[in-house]
Amino acid sequence: MKFTDQLIQAERKNNSLLCVGLDPEPAKFPGAMKGDATRIFEFCAAIVDATKDLVIAFKPQIAYFAANRAEDQLERLMAHIKHVAPEVPVILDAKRGDIGSTAEQYAREAFERYRADAVTLSPFMGFDSIEPYLRYPDKGAILLCRTSNPGGDDFQSQRLTGANGQPDELLYERIARLAQGEWNRNGQLGLVVGATYPQEIARVRALAPSLPLLIPGVGAQGGDAQATLRAGRPGAAPIIVNSSRAVLYASSGDDYAAAARRVALQTRALLAPGG
Repeated sequence: MKFTDQLIQAERKNNSLLCVGLDPEPAKFPGAMKGDATRIFEFCAAIVDATKDLVIAFKPQIAYFAANRAEDQLERLMAHIKHVAPEVPVILDAKRGDIGSTAEQYAREAFERYRADAVTLSPFMGFDSIEPYLRYPDKGAILLCRTSNPGGDDFQSQRLTGANGQPDELLYERIARLAQGEWNRNGQLGLVVGATYPQEIARVRALAPSLPLLIPGVGAQGGDAQATLRAGRPGAAPIIVNSSRAVLYASSGDDYAAAARRVALQTRALLAPGG
């Protein structure tokens, strides 16, 4: 099943646009787990088990595992998600960006080693840095477009001279147009657009009506759930609204998994039309 079809199926089954980001920080773990990087899998698996019927996707961020020498735990976690929630797609948040044989290896890492259903990528080096991922026809490649961090303005809002008769456009607009058009050869691309910029979400949706949008920034980063919902126009194509810290660290006690479920339920409800 193609990645976009997986998203549509998970949205319908779980009645959800919520993606739970898995960003394990041992220093924030509860109780006796606090500071113990050997328990990353245990912590994340408990979150997965508590929320698996409430989400459209899970999104592990690879840096949190690699920095703690926990890549083996990430492999176990990916396998665990496939076992307990096979209908929920997993997005590996890696933001890779390289060309040629190096990109081929990163694609193997994401799709063969970790068995991710999609991966986040930086499009800065152009289409040949994206193409190796598209050789996996059922997998998704989600391109950074208009990110939620304040520094995104440094480049993403720069105005470019229109090419081939096109009008002038901002850099993020060109990324959206290319992803919707000539780059999307197999229907595999999606875009990252931050929830802290609802007007830009609406602009990207207008330029890329058929692409899934991964929208981080709801929750701890302060993005407005209802503004995100209106701008992303679910129904045009899937939107994947990510919340990480607000769900993961809802409690510092032994009830952390139950607390994560409560916050996930609340966030899912906020993302429902009229929520």
